[in-house]
Amino acid sequence: MSTGDLQMTQPSPVSDGNMEALIASRRSVAELKRDITRLRRGTYAGFSALACALTLLVSLVVITIHTWGERDMLLANWLGLPVVAVLAIAGGLIVDNYSSVAVTDEANIVKRLSISDLRFDLEVAEEQRLSIAASSALPVHERRYAYRDAIPAEVERLRTEGLRYRRWHNGFQWLLILCSAAITAVAALYDPPQPGKGLLIGLGATVSVITSAMGYYKFRERSFNLQQTADSIAQHLSALDLSIAPYGDVDEAQNLMRFAETVELLRDEQRKREQQLDQPHQAQQGTV
Repeated sequence: MSTGDLQMTQPSPVSDGNMEALIASRRSVAELKRDITRLRRGTYAGFSALACALTLLVSLVVITIHTWGERDMLLANWLGLPVVAVLAIAGGLIVDNYSSVAVTDEANIVKRLSISDLRFDLEVAEEQRLSIAASSALPVHERRYAYRDAIPAEVERLRTEGLRYRRWHNGFQWLLILCSAAITAVAALYDPPQPGKGLLIGLGATVSVITSAMGYYKFRERSFNLQQTADSIAQHLSALDLSIAPYGDVDEAQNLMRFAETVELLRDEQRKREQQLDQPHQAQQGTV
């Protein structure tokens, strides 16, 4: 292959205009993701408040019916109904406020976009970003440098996600412990168990739901896999920075290539472990 052919096969240098367009496209993608996350969290908070209001209302009604003529529930109802009203009003306002976001278009017209609209805009912005990035291809060694610089953020993402799963696991575990202890306490307190029968049924159902959810989502296993992958990538990153084995070569380009191959292999193993956790228990036994 001639020198002219080699020059033609190399990527063209990135112009300032393409770089600015790429930065603007990435900023647009980040803003859309932030808006989607904010709306989703607000919607979850609103529906959680509504669910709490409904649960409290049903609980007051059921307890009042079961204790009719035995206990005076007037004070509990007078205290509980305002709480139900506050939760219902707050939940409705939160859902209404976070159902859409106000956006000003190029014609300075303010319009409200829902989560589905933002997701569609995000897909369009991602396509535009990929198109601009494809037209602004960097040389191989510069892409590898950029890949190495992006690895600390990837390690932080894996650790943050693993920490979130560990918090879910610990929260459910403590809730399971408290519910199990409450079952014993209620059974010992109410003898005969007729006044506390509803509490026992509710606590038993809660224990069953928590156990099923922990077995289905496997929070502890997901947290362990994410933390293990993050530690392995961080170890290879430190080895690359210190030029120790397996990155002790003098040629930095070879070290970067070997590092990229290793990190991609670790990420692929992590994806396979996640897919295995998503499979049913019978399918996991068949793949072992």
